[in-house]
Amino acid sequence: MTDDRSFVIVGAGHAGGRAAQALRAAGFAGRVILVGDETYPPYERPPLSKQLLMGDEGLEKAQLHPPAYYPEHDIELRLGARAEGLDPKAHRLHLASGEALAYDKLMLTTGARVRRLDLPGVDLPGVMYLRDYDDTQAIREVLRRKAPTVVVGGGFIGLEVAASARTRGCGVTVIELADRLMGRAVAPEIGAWYAELHRRHGVDLRLGAGLEAFAGEGRLERVILTGGEEIPADLAVIGIGIVPNVELVAEAGLEINNGVVVDATGRTSDADIYAAGDVANQPNALAGRRLRLESYQNAQDQAMAVARNMCAPPGEAKPYDDRLWVWTDQYDVNLQMLGAPESWDRLVFRGDPASGSFTVFYMAGPRIVAVNTVNNGKEMRICERLMTSGLAVEDARLADPETKLRALLKG
Repeated sequence: MTDDRSFVIVGAGHAGGRAAQALRAAGFAGRVILVGDETYPPYERPPLSKQLLMGDEGLEKAQLHPPAYYPEHDIELRLGARAEGLDPKAHRLHLASGEALAYDKLMLTTGARVRRLDLPGVDLPGVMYLRDYDDTQAIREVLRRKAPTVVVGGGFIGLEVAASARTRGCGVTVIELADRLMGRAVAPEIGAWYAELHRRHGVDLRLGAGLEAFAGEGRLERVILTGGEEIPADLAVIGIGIVPNVELVAEAGLEINNGVVVDATGRTSDADIYAAGDVANQPNALAGRRLRLESYQNAQDQAMAVARNMCAPPGEAKPYDDRLWVWTDQYDVNLQMLGAPESWDRLVFRGDPASGSFTVFYMAGPRIVAVNTVNNGKEMRICERLMTSGLAVEDARLADPETKLRALLKG
């Protein structure tokens, strides 16, 4: 069967690559054009701050597919191509090269960019951010020299970089403005557990610390804290969050609110334009509110679900609802998180945190509203079933390691 339609995907990262794959897997026989401003084929981002930073392997370890996959599946891969204009009425995407791509439907997987600091010395060589493979290569080159390193930001990216730098033998200082680590993602008690983990590995943690400037003669030599203390550093990696890339669609008049606003099927305020991944502000039934999710799993799963909706017959698009599962690896510790609660009454611990393997339930009344597992991912699947069931669960039974979690599903 032939199909004369053209589907264009803007953003050739993880989400865009999976979207193109899903279109072909769903049987779409029209033209698929994948446009990206990087020069590399689609790749996964989690290894950038972990495996590829700790080791010396190339990007092939993180690529979604071998380069031959795209021509074999008749996917037109336009790399090093920057989209600079969108005309929804004419159904045209304008590239910086001057080319205009006609589309029947378009998906935005434009992702996000790093949030930047505005401080004296921030442009010195040696002050870096981590968002793409080129960033990883540049940071890794300095880490090979066992350079004294300052990490700005105590979230996932900052702590993964800190762990990778320590694994390479670098002296590491982490500067976090808040009084705890991973404050947006986990309870204070879990942040405190991770603070001790990093201290045991030799990281100098500065919580509640502000930055004054980066300084050096020709390149970074020291980081100056608020109050005047100077920390020697050959490398500073800034990880203070990301900003969704919405400029293309904002100028085109689509609805924007902390990302591109989409419905449950991934459709934007324009019926022929969809969005997925870090850039999409989507409804989420589990959280009971709209969220813009910054996770590997959402970038993959939402992109594939929305791609299927793009080529579905009228009336057959299916809602996508992310399960709110996120993970991070730091040293030999795996943390998995489920849920995005705005509040909770108390925490219930299952297992001894001192053992290094335990589960934490976030409780609101008798119900579970979030779960963390630390080196205990085998329990996450059944924990998800417990949480999404909405069952009332007794704290004592949750906490008792002799009680099978599966038995709690029976009430």
